[in-house]
Amino acid sequence: MSRRRLLQLSALAGLGLVGGCGRASAVQLVYGRGELPAAWAKRLPDPWRAQPVEGPEAVLKARSAALMQLGDGWLEATAASEWQPFAATESVAASELWEGLAPEAQAPSRLFRPEPAPALAYPWAFGTWLLVLRNRRELVARQAEGWSLLLEPSLRGQLLLPSSPRVVIDLALRQLGLPPGDSASLADPRLGDQLGRLRRQAAAFDDRDGLNLLLSGRVEAAVLPSQRVLPLLRSDTRLSALLPESGSALWWNLLLRPAQTREVPPLRWLLQAREAPLISRLLAAGWVPPLRRELLTSALSSWPSAVAALLYPPPPLLARCTSLPPLAAEQRRQLQWLWDRSAP
Repeated sequence: MSRRRLLQLSALAGLGLVGGCGRASAVQLVYGRGELPAAWAKRLPDPWRAQPVEGPEAVLKARSAALMQLGDGWLEATAASEWQPFAATESVAASELWEGLAPEAQAPSRLFRPEPAPALAYPWAFGTWLLVLRNRRELVARQAEGWSLLLEPSLRGQLLLPSSPRVVIDLALRQLGLPPGDSASLADPRLGDQLGRLRRQAAAFDDRDGLNLLLSGRVEAAVLPSQRVLPLLRSDTRLSALLPESGSALWWNLLLRPAQTREVPPLRWLLQAREAPLISRLLAAGWVPPLRRELLTSALSSWPSAVAALLYPPPPLLARCTSLPPLAAEQRRQLQWLWDRSAP
């Protein structure tokens, strides 16, 4: 290789345009494609890089990652020992990070372990499950019936339910007025039949592609996570979204530090998600940071009040929404038995 060519390659390497030390020094935040807002990811400071992969399974296999983004439904696939405290450093930024979180975010940050367990995750987005109707204004007028609307005879074969059996069981419990967080509710003799009726209504169990099926007119109703629905409510007048007064399960998006990493999370970058104008862009895309209500008042004020109440439900309604912590082995067996017994 000529001396001139060596000098050219050296110059390119210095600019980061060829592989080598510059690329190897990148610190990766790994996430499932579509599970991290692009407007936020592109603000990551050097040497951090956001690396999308195909789904949560691929995230968990990314052993070189310094940060991982996962939904709370995947916590059962990991042990607490696989993670380390999220922000153990004593700094102003770390203090701001935890002080700004809403009370509902405290348990997810500990991966639902009892206090005084340390925070192993940073809950950066949360939301509810919504009943979404397409051109069914007469059902919207009956929203006081709550989740019982799912049993409307005209929706049989026109309804999409979540792919998670646990969320579907949560819906059946709320239809019966049973507290979803109480293990005694699962022993109620009415639950099996109620769950069977609900399952017979469904055309499919698919929340991943459910919105596309709803928009195309192949179904008329779907139960979907709020993040996928809320961005469309301003532009698509065919859609109506309801959060019944009995509440719903909550979903959480979490950032976690694998046990083997030595990298400190970019705390200032995390705090940017609370500031204008980025916070407005996140809300417009349906991503709601689980912050104390007063920290979101200004950003929510630009939304119609009905939509703002779906983005961040009023306190009494939010109090009736519950998280779904990881199940113990006996609880999993109980839910599996209930699901199998209620098969159509």
